[in-house]
Amino acid sequence: MSTPSKSPVSDFILHHYRHFNSAALIDAAKGYEAHLKKGGKMFVTLAGAMSTAELGLSLAEMIRQDKIHGICCTGANLEEDVFNLVAHDFYERVPHYRDLTPADEQKLLDRHMNRVTDTCIPEMEAMRRIESVVLKEWVAADQAGQRFFPHEFMYKILKSGALKDSYQIDIKNSWLYAAMEKNLPIFVPGWEDATLGNMYAGHCITKDVKNVHTVRTGIEYMMELAEWYTNITKDSSLGFFQIGGGIAGDFPICVVPMLHQDLQREHVPLWGYFCQISDSTTSYGSYSGAVPNEKITWGKLGADTPKFIVESDATIVAPLIFAYLLGW
Repeated sequence: MSTPSKSPVSDFILHHYRHFNSAALIDAAKGYEAHLKKGGKMFVTLAGAMSTAELGLSLAEMIRQDKIHGICCTGANLEEDVFNLVAHDFYERVPHYRDLTPADEQKLLDRHMNRVTDTCIPEMEAMRRIESVVLKEWVAADQAGQRFFPHEFMYKILKSGALKDSYQIDIKNSWLYAAMEKNLPIFVPGWEDATLGNMYAGHCITKDVKNVHTVRTGIEYMMELAEWYTNITKDSSLGFFQIGGGIAGDFPICVVPMLHQDLQREHVPLWGYFCQISDSTTSYGSYSGAVPNEKITWGKLGADTPKFIVESDATIVAPLIFAYLLGW
């Protein structure tokens, strides 16, 4: 009898994923692994609704094992990981979401269930519960004349234990909790369009928060990213692993040409690895559908930078790549 494999998922994909997008998945995973083995670091971007898709089940362990060194995510991904942490049991799955009528959607709204594809987030148990806790931090910072980034406020509420009695999943499956424990650098451009960003605007309008600048901005995030990128690339090549498209990927990748072209700094290293998982197929005029080579002309990647693109569903591809890297 053969000895059971210690990494069944990895063995499966290595044996079966040989061509087309499946082969691209393997190539990207091996490239990521090679980049780390050479002493490189990796920057991961999260678009879409990856937190509601519970990517934390694999992403959190990637963070704990130092296979991720910085993250850029949308405000939605930042908050939805915590929503899931405190309200998981109240979520509802709607597998027949393609068949919902407008009247069905209205019924979900009437029950305060906000739908993300096949998953409904409960407003009262998730969003309002987090709002009541983070509002205290916003007001405290405002009254003390202090300013923090959106992710720093989330770190504060997790560190404080204010939500501990409400946890409904194992904290090991929360990627933000893992990031908080590591004090991982996080950058959240466009936070204003997230649920908590909308709530913050409302509290500024009602003057619960007197100074709108209590939460720091996207421009300041870019300034922080510029400093962090400059420091980390003094000793290590930094790779770029992009999940989805949009601002989560567009914003941080621009830091390299900004440092080089706008600040006129010499010897700014390009990103040392690039992979994008996207269901946006190659097209004309679409940034998310642009092939990696286009980024050479913008001073983001080099001609010799290892480049990969997997045109598939990130909820399928990302956990498989992470499983390979974790030896699962």
